[in-house]
Amino acid sequence: MRRLLIVSFLLVAGCATSGSPGPTPAAAAAPPAVAADPVTRGRSLVETRCAACHAVGLSGESSLSPAPPFRTLSQRYPVANLQEAFAEGISTGHPQMPQIALEADQVKDLIAYLESIQMPPKTR
Repeated sequence: MRRLLIVSFLLVAGCATSGSPGPTPAAAAAPPAVAADPVTRGRSLVETRCAACHAVGLSGESSLSPAPPFRTLSQRYPVANLQEAFAEGISTGHPQMPQIALEADQVKDLIAYLESIQMPPKTR
């Protein structure tokens, strides 16, 4: 308890002498801003972790030819079926693909984003 009081005093004294009011308790406790919807979080995830090889948006070609554009995944299999594979850690999708391991919330966000960009099936 005494240590806490000393640290608190030093912090207050430091703020008072520096002319800076210091952080408010609400600002200090505020969590970092996080996108509210899963599609936005999923888009951010794929742009960060997948876009170097895959086309991750509604247009464009993948920079690595064996890496399918994400918007066409549903033409191969239901996107929702990928949830288990991502949760367990995909070890191969194409030969150059690194092993992917995601947290449960990241998998849900990824699937939400993938479902949001799927192209309609080709008609014959």
